[in-house]
Amino acid sequence: QVQLVESGGGLVQPGGSLRLSCAASGFIFTNYAMRWYRQAPGKERELVASISSAGVNTNYRDSVKGRFTISRDNAKKMVYLQMNSLKPEDTAVYYCCAVRGSLSWGQGTQVTVSL
Repeated sequence: QVQLVESGGGLVQPGGSLRLSCAASGFIFTNYAMRWYRQAPGKERELVASISSAGVNTNYRDSVKGRFTISRDNAKKMVYLQMNSLKPEDTAVYYCCAVRGSLSWGQGTQVTVSL
């Protein structure tokens, strides 16, 4: 059974940085691509970044390119999202997602960018 636990969210000022972590268990981690999504209040959930199972290929939504970096450590079964130069519009609940045909979700972690 896929289990994903996110951590690392919090309150940060504009221009600051946060590193989100996602601990995976209950499945063969190296068989799954991984993604980070986010959902702001009143908005649909949107894909932020993705990484292939081996960690070779990554993709980002345009609004975070050059600011966010997704990575994974297959030995530790961890996925990370390094977020730099944060903006108020990055405020959202961030979700870790495992992808293999269907999607499996974590519970989310709140990121708030505000003065």
